[in-house]
Amino acid sequence: MTQPRNKVVIFLGPPGAGKGTQAERLAREQGLTKISTGEILRDHVSRGTELGRQVQPILDAGQLVPDDILIALIRDRLAGMEPVRVIFDGFPRTCAQAEALDMLLEELGAPVTAVPLLEVPDELLIERIVERGRQAAARGEPVRSDDTEEVARKRQQVYREQTQPLIDYYGARSHLRHVDGVGSLDEVYGRIMQTMR
Repeated sequence: MTQPRNKVVIFLGPPGAGKGTQAERLAREQGLTKISTGEILRDHVSRGTELGRQVQPILDAGQLVPDDILIALIRDRLAGMEPVRVIFDGFPRTCAQAEALDMLLEELGAPVTAVPLLEVPDELLIERIVERGRQAAARGEPVRSDDTEEVARKRQQVYREQTQPLIDYYGARSHLRHVDGVGSLDEVYGRIMQTMR
C-alpha cells in the first residue's frame, strides 16, 4: 500500500464562520490531523500552564497571540509527522504568520494544498457566536470568554484589519478557494469538497 501523500489545508474565514466544525469533518473524512491553535491555547489556559497564564489576558481581550508562540506550537505539532497531512483551523491569521508557516512547510517538503475561505455576512456571524455562548450556558458548560457580543464584534474588527491581507496573500499563490458559508452544515461541506477537486 502506498503512503498517503502530504496534504496541507488552511481554513480561512472570520470567527463564527464554522471553520472548526467543517475542519473536524474534513479531517475525519480525509485522514488529516486538525491543528487548531485556539484549541491548543485554550487547553493550556484550562490546565493553568505557564503558557496558559501568559495568553489568557490576551484571549480575554480578543487580541491575537504573538506569532513566535504560535509558530513554536505548530513546529512542535508537526515534528516527526510523516507524511504531513494536516488541516489548520484559525491559523495563520496574518501575512507574517503565513510566511513563517510557508517556511516551516518548505523545510518539511509539504507545501500548502488548498485554502478554503468561508464567507458569511457579519451580522449572521455575531448571531452565531452569541448563540454558541447561550447554548453552552444552557447545557451547563463553561462559556468561552470570546462568546459575547462585545468580544465577538472586537474579533470581527481585528479579523478585518489583520487577517484580510491573507486573502490577497493566498490568492496571489492560487491557493484560495471562495466558499459560501451560509446554509446547512452538509451544504457548506459539499461546497468545500467541490473546491478541493
